[in-house]
Amino acid sequence: MPEGHTVRRLADDHTERFAGAPVRVSSPQGKFSDSAALLDGHTLTATDAHGKHLFLGFGDTGWVHIHLGLFGKLGFGAAPPPPTDTVRLRLVNAGHYADLRGPTTCALLTEPEKRAIHERLGPDPLRGDEDGERAWQRISRSRTTIAALLMDQKVIAGVGNVYRAEVLFRHGIDPYRTGRDLTRAEWDTIWADLADLMREGVRNNRIDTVRPEHLPEAMGRPPRKDDHGGEVYVYRRANLPCHICGTEIRTADLVSRNLFWCPRCQPTGPSDSRKG
Repeated sequence: MPEGHTVRRLADDHTERFAGAPVRVSSPQGKFSDSAALLDGHTLTATDAHGKHLFLGFGDTGWVHIHLGLFGKLGFGAAPPPPTDTVRLRLVNAGHYADLRGPTTCALLTEPEKRAIHERLGPDPLRGDEDGERAWQRISRSRTTIAALLMDQKVIAGVGNVYRAEVLFRHGIDPYRTGRDLTRAEWDTIWADLADLMREGVRNNRIDTVRPEHLPEAMGRPPRKDDHGGEVYVYRRANLPCHICGTEIRTADLVSRNLFWCPRCQPTGPSDSRKG
């Protein structure tokens, strides 16, 4: 599932290609055809992103709400190919097209309906109207592991499996520590680092979390070869040696997602909630 930096990048891509002029809107698949007919020929006036939710604004007509989920894809190009029945939503203007396939959600919303989605989501490190305080109020009282809390979109929006694993490693935090065992200073550092890492992800359209002194050229090690791209410390590196200490990276299932961590660089905290 795309993490928040990808969705923010998609919002920016729509603004760059389509904003400020009328857009042809269609639904070759047919599942969005009624709403597409209402939007066809209208101007894209705004885009927005909150966590993993993308919004395309068409003035008084409403907002297209898109959640890609596990299988959704959004692709751009110059000349649209013949439409197929896999395309849920197609936007076209004189120089660009965008095709949406397989999303979990593609719906036309009113302004109050859009606002209700924002209200149920946690703060997004990429949005300038948040400072992490709302997330801290929930985290500091929680007996849930910090690794699970970081993936809870009601606590903090936009963080996925990669950023979760990497930010905890970068700050030497045991992923099984409970939220209430985290200090305020630790949380503030995590929040600030997530904001920096995710903004870099928007710029580069990939996730890189390795500090300059740990890059392949600095350490004399081979670059990472993975279809997710980017240099990382622990994500999808189970059973490989840690770049810093050489300890074998561990993995475990947590809330139906694979967790990755280094047991030496991220030592057990004040409260260890590992089971079994």
